[in-house]
Amino acid sequence: MRLCAAHGWPESAVELVPVRASGDKVQDRPLAEIGGKALWTKELDQWLGEGQIDFAVHSMKDVETVRPAALAIAAILPREDVRDVLVGATAIGAIPHGARVGTSAPRRAAQMRHLRPDCEIVLFRGNVATRLAKLAAGDADVTLLAAAGLSRLGETGTGTPLDAEDFLPAPAQGAIGIECRADDHRTRALLAAIDHAPSRAAVMGERALLAALDGNCHSPIAVLTAHQDDMFELRAALFSADGAERVDGSCRFAAGDDAPLTELAADLLARATPGIAALFGVAR
Repeated sequence: MRLCAAHGWPESAVELVPVRASGDKVQDRPLAEIGGKALWTKELDQWLGEGQIDFAVHSMKDVETVRPAALAIAAILPREDVRDVLVGATAIGAIPHGARVGTSAPRRAAQMRHLRPDCEIVLFRGNVATRLAKLAAGDADVTLLAAAGLSRLGETGTGTPLDAEDFLPAPAQGAIGIECRADDHRTRALLAAIDHAPSRAAVMGERALLAALDGNCHSPIAVLTAHQDDMFELRAALFSADGAERVDGSCRFAAGDDAPLTELAADLLARATPGIAALFGVAR
């Protein structure tokens, strides 16, 4: 474990407490219909608040943009591969005409519809093993999974990674964050030892863009951030649900400077077509 290595502790110094999130319990409906991203955090938030655990480990892609003031994101680990992986075909262009694409993510669905409007999107929820089993059972012809998730499970040979420039990832994809109580200064100091500054800056920048866009679980938002010297270059795209409408923009920002991201969000929303605006609460 990174924390033990950073402080020279034996691994027994940290107790792992498994918590099954509500998002894992209900798999027959889209997250947006049953509570959104909070379904991945509410049990952990409660355990933190009650003092049953000292910190919680999250996939940052699944963490709500607005978090309780009593909690703090104390560390972001070095970000892993941000790409999506296509399983069931060697390339998006190689997917058979009219194929069924299994996904529950509005971003993936919209981008796939944008690139392959002939394909049918079918609901596909569950962990990696569940989705691969559904694919093998014929519930869909192809699916999309996060490269980072596959890597963590030792499934690096599964599927074909998609070029992130062509199929933009989700905000904070590939990032693991660690959250603790904001007033627990000892734990925050211990976790600071494993905080990766470039990954934190990129992820928090993407989350700042999300906050400025004021989207929700129905809002297809895709981003890609590159780090060069002391600056970050962020590309973003918003889609209509059917993928037919798309608006793109980009900006450069420094770590902790949200102003360019707020400006980018305002620009994207100002140029949003009616189908996109409807998903972001923008009056047209």
